[in-house]
Order: sequence, then C-alpha cells, then structure tokens
Amino acid sequence: MPKSLNKVQLIGNLTRDPELKYTPQGTAVCTFSIATNRQWTTESGEKKDEADFHRIVSWSKLAEICAQLLKKGRKVYVEGRLQNRSWETQEGEKRSMTEVVISDMILLDSKNATSDFDMPGVGLGEEAPLDTQEEKKLAEPKKNVKAKDKEDINADDIPF
Repeated sequence: MPKSLNKVQLIGNLTRDPELKYTPQGTAVCTFSIATNRQWTTESGEKKDEADFHRIVSWSKLAEICAQLLKKGRKVYVEGRLQNRSWETQEGEKRSMTEVVISDMILLDSKNATSDFDMPGVGLGEEAPLDTQEEKKLAEPKKNVKAKDKEDINADDIPF
C-alpha cells in the first residue's frame, strides 16, 4: 500500500510578531503568520500580484526559538505539515481553520536587509551571534550517532 505525505514548505514574510504561550502542562506554543506572494502576467500583458496568508504553529523548543528570533517583516523558510481544526463557537457557529505545524524554520534575511531587527539572519550560510549557553549548544555540530550509541543520548543532546 502506498504511503501518504503531508509536507509543506513555504518562504515568506512575517505579517505580525510571533505570539508565545504555554499549555497548562508547560509546553511552549508559538503562532505567527506569513505572507507568500506570486506574480503573473495576463494574456493582455497586465502584471498581477496575489498574496496568500498562512497561519504557522510551532511547539516546544522550536516555539521558543521562533518567539526569540522572529519579528514582523522577517523573511523565513518554514517546513512542516498541514493541520485542519474545527470547533463550534459559543453562539453555535461551526468554524474551521487550516494551519501549518512546523518542524523546521530558517531565517533568510540579514540584519542589513531590514533595519528594524536586532538579530542577523540565520540560515543560508549565515551565523547568528550566540548570546546564551542554550544557543551555543544548538549551534554545536551534531555528532554522527551509530545505532549502538543511541542509549548514550540524553534529552540535552536533542536540539528541539
């Protein structure tokens, strides 16, 4: 039987600052939106632009990183999966929403690209300044793990 695939890759700009919250169990969840644009030319030669807006959700350590590094206007690459949610309002109306639950995020712009940001971009070969021990730990190269060494891995070795 064929496998299924639910994978989304987007490059766009944040439309608002990220919002970080915590579940009652203490798990971090960060939400933000990005806009993706496309341009095309009509048969008459007229240029058209269209923007799509995507709700992005990240969890746990990735959520905390997104909240720390992202700001409105930043260009970002995100990768994850589509998730559909539906609920009923207090007035009895049915609502639904599609969101992208991400598993990876890469900053694509640099400090020079937008003057409003305090942090240079990460990704595409750029290095971010490391201000905290946690960021230094995340930046360390990952060790090649062999099957027999898996028992020696603890939670501090996993970046997310």
